[in-house]
Amino acid sequence: MNSDVFDEASHKMDRTVRVVTDDLAGVRTGRASGDILKPVMVEYYGTPTALHQLATFNTPDPQLITVTPFDPSSAKEIAKAINSSNLGLNASEDGGLIRVPVPVLTEERRKELVKHVRKLGEDGKIAIRNIRRDANDQVKKLEKNKDISQDEEKNAEGRIQTETDKHIRNIENLVKQKEEDLMTV
Repeated sequence: MNSDVFDEASHKMDRTVRVVTDDLAGVRTGRASGDILKPVMVEYYGTPTALHQLATFNTPDPQLITVTPFDPSSAKEIAKAINSSNLGLNASEDGGLIRVPVPVLTEERRKELVKHVRKLGEDGKIAIRNIRRDANDQVKKLEKNKDISQDEEKNAEGRIQTETDKHIRNIENLVKQKEEDLMTV
């Protein structure tokens, strides 16, 4: 029984780390990456559609992203969506190909992004701790109902805490790596 609780908690923690990883990938580091365009939604035939479903991305050099739409007639709408997103990017459409120059980050902007990255990491760690709390509550309920012994309860809580510590370390490492990427000029 308590193995099911542990497995479920571990699975949820793994998913949380993946979400944090995806969120951190969307933070701009001064180098061109298609990941920074993930949040862009394009009005495509009257329906808001994620940009990555409408085009492919390439980074021919560290300061440029090229976007190649699957449907060349949508290039103007895609460029307009990139420009109107709050990413600070200025896309230009050129015969079906969209060029998105990535400006070099200022020191002030880097510091703002580091704060944002730390907040994303802290949100992830809070989510992990909430999963731990829920799992511990389930284990306590099992012990209260006499489904497991007190020793099994303590062992289960120890395993859950070990798993929590492992996932929090993973998030801290991801945040640290992203901060280093941001502060590298």
